[in-house]
Amino acid sequence: MLGCAVDRVDFAIEEGEVVGFLGPNGAGKTTTLKMLAGLLRPTSGKVSVAGFTPWERDFDYLRRISMVQGNRSQMMWDIPPLDTFGVLGEIYHVPRAERQRTVDELVDLLQ
Repeated sequence: MLGCAVDRVDFAIEEGEVVGFLGPNGAGKTTTLKMLAGLLRPTSGKVSVAGFTPWERDFDYLRRISMVQGNRSQMMWDIPPLDTFGVLGEIYHVPRAERQRTVDELVDLLQ
């Protein structure tokens, strides 16, 4: 019999908040993040991110979310990060000005 990967998780993150998601190996961190990103659907309960249900894969939702996870990210390691953002921006039809604002914000945030 399989056990629960995630059980009774309840939290809210306000717009503009920066948080860390910590816990021991096997605690369900990655599974929870995959549910928030829409890669997994929970067997019960509900998930809402920016007013969207992640696993419905709404185009507007997909344009607003990104998840970098170890070696499984969408970063293309053989080209510079700015070029990677450019390629992904074209794939997801993100206007150039919006991409530049986001890059500027990330550079400022991450120094």
